[in-house]
Amino acid sequence: MTTVHEVEDEVSVWEDDPGAPPSTRTPVLRARPALRTAPLAVDVQGTVPPDTEGAVRYWTAAEALGRTVALYAPLFPADNFPNGATWNPAVGEVLVADLNAGVDLNAYYDRGGLAFFRQHVSGVTVWSGESPDIVSHETGHAILDALCPWMWDAASAEIAAFHESFGDMTAVLAGLRLATLREQVIGETGGELSRSSRLSRLAEQLGWAVRQLAPSSADPDCLRNASNELFYRDPVTLPPSAPASQLSSEPHSFSRVFTGAFLRSLAGMVHTVAGTGQIDDDVLRTAGEDAATLLVMAVTDTAAVPSYYAQVAAHLIEADQEKFAGKYTAALQAAFVRHGILSPASAEAIVDGATADDDDKPAERSIAPGVPHQRGASTSEVAVSGRPYGLPDDLTVRAPVESPRFSVAPAAPSRGELATTPGEDVAAAFVEDLFRQGRVAVPREYQRGFAAASGVDGTLRTHEVANNGAGLVLMRRVFD
Repeated sequence: MTTVHEVEDEVSVWEDDPGAPPSTRTPVLRARPALRTAPLAVDVQGTVPPDTEGAVRYWTAAEALGRTVALYAPLFPADNFPNGATWNPAVGEVLVADLNAGVDLNAYYDRGGLAFFRQHVSGVTVWSGESPDIVSHETGHAILDALCPWMWDAASAEIAAFHESFGDMTAVLAGLRLATLREQVIGETGGELSRSSRLSRLAEQLGWAVRQLAPSSADPDCLRNASNELFYRDPVTLPPSAPASQLSSEPHSFSRVFTGAFLRSLAGMVHTVAGTGQIDDDVLRTAGEDAATLLVMAVTDTAAVPSYYAQVAAHLIEADQEKFAGKYTAALQAAFVRHGILSPASAEAIVDGATADDDDKPAERSIAPGVPHQRGASTSEVAVSGRPYGLPDDLTVRAPVESPRFSVAPAAPSRGELATTPGEDVAAAFVEDLFRQGRVAVPREYQRGFAAASGVDGTLRTHEVANNGAGLVLMRRVFD
C-alpha cells in the first residue's frame, strides 16, 4: 500500500473501495471524521492501530460511517422523531463498528452494532470493514431499522430484499456526497448514471474474494452492480438461490431489482436537474440529495404489504408530487416501469390520482414521547405450520397483511399486471426459503427431523426459533 501523509485534521482513507486485486488504487486524504456526535452518533471499536494499513482501515470505516449518517440525519421526519434522529432503541445512543469481528467474507448489522470480518483469500487478506461501500451498506440497515423498525421481523422476501436494497442505495447516495467521486463518475459515464461505473459497482474487493471461492456467487466486477436490467418477478415464484447472473428470492439477489430501478431513477433525475445544460458536479450533488429525501419520505409512509416494491415506488412518486411538485415524476415512472416494479398502467394511474385519494390515507397515530412513530406500517402475527420443518408446533411469524395505500401492481413478464400474492402465503414462502437455505437456528430441544439440519454447517443463521411463553416464534438475528 502506498503511504499517504496525514496531518492533524486529515486522515488517509480508501475513496470508494480498495478494489479487486491487483489494485492500483491508493488512499486519499479526507477531513478527520467526528465520532460520537449526535444525532446518530457512531464510533469504531478500539483505538487507531499504529500500522499504516490498520490506520487506513480504521479511518476509512469512521469516515464512511460519518458520511452516511450525515446524509440521513437531517431527513428523519419530525412527526416520527419529535426529539430528533435516533437509532433503534436496541442499539443505544451510539452505533459502534467492530472491524475485526472474526473470520468470514461477510459483514452484518444485528441491533447491537455493526460487525465486519476478514478472510485470507488467494494470498490477500480481505477486510470487509475497509470498503466504504460495505460500511455504508451496513449503516443503511441501521438507518432503515431506525426509520422502520417493523421491517426487522417481517416475514417477506420482498421486504427483506428491500432492506438489502436500501443498504446498496445508501452506498450509492453516500458515494455521491464526495466531490472527487462525482467528478470521476461524470468522466466515466458521460453523465449517464445508469451506466456501470465506480459508483454503481459495489464492493469490488469483496466481490473478487467471493468469486475466488464461489465463482458464480457475485457479479463479474464487484459484489453487486446497481447498473442492471433485472425485471421484477413475484419472489414467491422464484427459486431460493441462483447464480448471480440469475434472479432468486434470496434477499441479496432480489434486492438488485429495486436497486437497479433506483439507479435508473437517479440517472433520470440527473437529466431533469441539468435540463438543457451540462451535467456537472452540482447537478449530481443536487440529484443525490433529492433522491435521498424522496427515499426517506417513501419508506416512512409505506405499509407492510405483500407487493412492497410497487408500494414504495408509488410512494416515491407521491413524495415527488408533494416535495418537488412532480419535478422528477417522469424519471421515476420510466425507471420503475423499465424494471417491472410498476406496470405502465399503475405508473400512469398514480399521477392521474386514480389509485388513491385523501380518504384512503392512513390516519395519524398518537406519538408516545421518545418512541419512533410510523404511519400505516405494522405486521400481523400469523401461524405457519412447523411440521414440515420438524418443529413440534406451529411457528408464529410477522406477515405483511396491511391494506395498501395505492392500488398499483408490478408488471407481468409479457403484458399486463401480476396478481398480488396474499400476505399469509408470502410469509409461508419466506419461512420455507429460510429453512431450505439453512438460515434458521433451532434450539436443541426442538431439533428433530428436518430441524436437526439447522446446525450441520457454517451457514450464518439470520433467524432463530424461540419460545415466547405462548408458543414458537420466528425472530430475526441479523441483516448480513
